Amino acid sequence: MDTTLITGASSGIGKSLAALFAQGGSNLVLVARSQAKLEELAQQLQAEHNIMVWVEPADLSLPGAAKKLAASLARQDIEVDMLVNNAGVLEHGRFVEIGTQAHRRMLDLNISGLTEMLDYFLPAMVERGRGRVLNVASIASFQPIPSLAIYAASKAFVLSLTESLAEELKGSGVSITALCPGITATNMLSTAQEHSVGLNIPDFLIGDVNEVAADGYKACMKGEVIVVPGAMNMAAILAGRAIPKWLLRRITGFAGRYTTDH
Repeated sequence: MDTTLITGASSGIGKSLAALFAQGGSNLVLVARSQAKLEELAQQLQAEHNIMVWVEPADLSLPGAAKKLAASLARQDIEVDMLVNNAGVLEHGRFVEIGTQAHRRMLDLNISGLTEMLDYFLPAMVERGRGRVLNVASIASFQPIPSLAIYAASKAFVLSLTESLAEELKGSGVSITALCPGITATNMLSTAQEHSVGLNIPDFLIGDVNEVAADGYKACMKGEVIVVPGAMNMAAILAGRAIPKWLLRRITGFAGRYTTDH
């Protein structure tokens, strides 16, 4: 039986993905900062699907957290067959107003934490000749997003890294997928709206977390490289590729000001 490690598993897309991998018969390693939430989810999934679930509380934005996690699993003789890099953080607002600490946390978790997880778990997959990786990026990976400048740049890194590794891993038996959802109804969105007064997003633009997770799970199991849930999101990406960069910046800048001011 395979074992899937999921970061950011206590809520949102990560929690929905945990349920899907459990339904697929995989044992789970659940990682997030909240031990209580992880243990509650673990008990639920074990009871419903008759699988093994290990809880590993960790803050992957901290230096050495991925190394410590890998060492803990090694001591328990737990091999990770599938890795879901879902943990991430978002801050909305003007770059000059967000502050260094918030910028650093986004970079440490969205980029450094994700990369270190790959450093510690991908080589073993390649050595065994089988494995799957699902990196949760964003529709923001494809274009600049004023008021989400660092977040969008960090997710562009995730998408670029995933595409590069997809080519490096060809023939290895290991696949890697980037899930690029649009705005999704998660705690991350709720927190951003609470912290950024005036951040208003029309309901029709907010995707369902379970549908997003289902698209990501299917693409991961098929070994697809990029998946963008929702026809509207895909249309926006295709339109963005056809528009000159100067005009795309103007459009996203207007959209960013609109969601903040209305």
